[in-house]
Parts: sequence; C-alpha cells; structure tokens
Amino acid sequence: MTDSDLLSAPGTLDDALDQARTVADAVLFEGYVLYPYRASSAKNRMRWQFGVLVPPACTAQGGEYAEQRTDILLEPRTGDRLHAELRFLHVRRRTVERLDPDGTYTEVPELELSDRVLVPWDEGHEERIRLHAPLAELTGKQAHTRIVTFDLPPAVEHEPVLDAEGRTLGRLVRRRARLAGVIRPRAEQLPGPYRVSRLTVTVHNTTDAPAGDRTTALPHSMIGAHLLLAVEGGRFLSMTDPPEWARPAVAELRNDHTWPVLAGPAGRGDLVLSSPIILEDHPVLADESPGPLYDATEIDEILSLRTAALTEREKREARGTDDRAAEVIDLVDSMPEEVRERLHGAIRGLREVTEAPGPPAEGLTLPEGTGHPWWDPQQDLEAADAPTTIPIDGEAVGQGSRVLLTPGARRTDAQDTFLRGCRATVEAVVADLDGELHLAVVLDDDPGTDIRREQGRFLYFKPDEVAPLREEEP
Repeated sequence: MTDSDLLSAPGTLDDALDQARTVADAVLFEGYVLYPYRASSAKNRMRWQFGVLVPPACTAQGGEYAEQRTDILLEPRTGDRLHAELRFLHVRRRTVERLDPDGTYTEVPELELSDRVLVPWDEGHEERIRLHAPLAELTGKQAHTRIVTFDLPPAVEHEPVLDAEGRTLGRLVRRRARLAGVIRPRAEQLPGPYRVSRLTVTVHNTTDAPAGDRTTALPHSMIGAHLLLAVEGGRFLSMTDPPEWARPAVAELRNDHTWPVLAGPAGRGDLVLSSPIILEDHPVLADESPGPLYDATEIDEILSLRTAALTEREKREARGTDDRAAEVIDLVDSMPEEVRERLHGAIRGLREVTEAPGPPAEGLTLPEGTGHPWWDPQQDLEAADAPTTIPIDGEAVGQGSRVLLTPGARRTDAQDTFLRGCRATVEAVVADLDGELHLAVVLDDDPGTDIRREQGRFLYFKPDEVAPLREEEP
C-alpha cells in the first residue's frame, strides 16, 4: 500500500478529514524541534517524545515499544467500508559536506552562508500508509487478507548548497534507513441487543534491525505514529463519554500506547483520531495560535517572545538547522503586534450571572482594582456549608483521615494514574462552585508536604477515587 492509494470519501468526509489532519499534524510534530531551535542546544539532543515505535530488537533499550493497539466501538449502520491512514515521521540523518577546490566533498560540522548556518541534523519525513477495506472482510478468518505490510528501503539523497551567486559551496547528504511495518485491522460484532462491533487496529514495527540504544533505533522507528479512521455511514462511540448502554463494552476495550477520540467537527461520529497524546473528543487548534511552533507543550506567547529575543547569529543557525525552524523564526519576526497580543490569553466560555454581586463578607479583603475577593475556603461563607466528613465504605472520612488513592479510568489526567495505590492524608473536605464535594489531600511520602500545606497546594480527588486506609493494612 503506498501514498498513491488515495483516501476516497464524500466531500463532507473530506472536509472533516482535513480538519482532523490539522490536529493530527500538531500530534505528528509535537516536540519536533525545541526552542531555541538550534541543533547545538542541549534540548534538541533528546527529541521525538511521543508515539515512537522502535524495531522489536530495540524494545529492551530505553523503554520504547514496537507496537500500538487501538480499540474502539463502531456502529456500522449503513457504512460498509473502513478507511484508515497511518501517519508517522521517518528520520533522515543529514550531514553537511563542503566542496573543496579539487572537486571532492569533505564532511564538516557546519557550512556558513549569508542567511543561515547549515549543521548536521535529524530531519523527520512524513510517511502515510493507507488502508481501505470492506467491514465484512475484517471479521473472522477473512481478516488476515486485509493486513497491510509496508517496507521503506534505505536510500541516500544529495542536495547542492549554493551561495547567493549560484555557485556550489557544498551539499547536504540525507540518509534514510530501512523501516518495515504492518497494519492489522479486525472487527468483531459484540453480543447483545445492540448492533455494535469492536474495531481493533494494531500497528507493528517489524524492521529487522540490530539491538541498540535509542539513537541507533530512531532511524528505523515510526515517530509520532497515529491513526485516522473513517467509516462512511457508520458511527464510532466515544471512549470518554459513551452511551450508557455501551459503558460496559467500553470498559473492556484495550488501547496500548495510543488513545482514540472522535475527530472532525463536533457532532460527527464517523471519524476517529487515535493519538499517542491524550486528547478530548473533537479536538481543535486554538484560533489564537498564529502557526506551528513545534516545541512540545510550550505556551505560544512565551515561546514567541523568547524566539524574538534570539541574536541574529542564533537565528541564522536555527534557519540552517531545519526548514520548519526557519519558518518559526520568520513567523515570529513578521508577527504583527495585534497577533502577539492575542497570545496573552482567551476566555473560552462565560457563565451568566443572575444576581448582582453583594458586598464582601466580613473579614474578606478585595485585591486592589477588582470586584471579587481571593477565594479562601476558610473564609468563604458558602464553602462553610460543606460537610466536614464524607461517608466512604461505611467510614467517615475527613481532615486527618488516611486514604488510599484509587483514581478510575474516567480521569484523563496522567498524573492521577501515576498516583494510583499511593497513600495520602486528607486535609479538608471542600465543595466546588457546582456543589460537588472533593477531598483535598497530601501524599504521605511527599518530602514537600509541609510546604504544600503552608501554600494550600493540595491534590483533589472525588470520594469514589479514594478508599479509607486502616492502620493495620500493610
């Protein structure tokens, strides 16, 4: 299967796919090149943070994996055909060579031009592997006939480097290592009164490469690997907010090293983005973002201001590091002030106020120039109505109680998942603005507990996410 196999779909689905790809591009290039966008910076010596599928022989080195698995529920309805697109970056190692007077080329650490400084760099080349299959052929023994295998052979490319007068100064040499893989789709209709199927798509890196460290494995790896899935006339069910009748089936799904969400405009259910980064359903890019800045999880405003402060020499090296880094430099240099101001912050939603605010409660102080007090649960009269204890498993849990943290699958915060099984002490029972009760806790083995208590920086869990801890329990 090659890029020439176009993902055919009706116009409306094409439009939704285009919107999904803009988000998928952000996933694909997340962490591609890090501020200050120069190959010489320490940050850029450890790139490719997400969705790295290495050859099987390299899984023991560095904690990466050779495969990812996507499980999602599908109501075929009138749809009878699955369209899938695997996208990832393939590393191309670039070296710089200088043209000597005798006509030979010599590898050099840098080649200086008037507008840029060319240096060695690992470039990421986008690859797309597409699959089209009738849903009927993805069930039972027929499923093996729809397996897609691909093998990208090694290659070497040369690009001449010219000066302003068109004279050859040297060349860039790009080397691509072999990369092979397989996509295995499978559908299974689930028992029950509802016509729903479990769609499973696994992606494997099958490259026969020798064992080695991460640096050795990267040229043979799929980087930022993710899937776009579409079913014309069908409907995928949300993993985070499924219909009530589908919740037991969703709980039994298994997603390894990826997370599927509904994609495209809100309200559509025929498109899924399965991403190595946890997203919400129907993710979109912020309107305020002026363009891709590539630096993983950075704030656009801070990143733009820092980039604008680079010296001219640093900007020339960034432009010579990568074409995408050059685009970032040009974007920041040409950014109008009104666009820069939009990066400072945005209000996504407003809540209607039905009552005029009254005078502050006695003892509360107002920050200068504002009409609302800093919130303090010890002084807030409404918060005082919250109970001091919550009954959990037949025990009253409140300040001073020791609990075991048991966050469930409904939470998308990875930090909460890491804390599962940890012991904590309850500091307070608090109510949020919607009236829901939460437990404010500190971890028992956190060396910064005293500081957190002093600053009021607690972790918050719902009552069904903790279990009372009895002292005799090991």
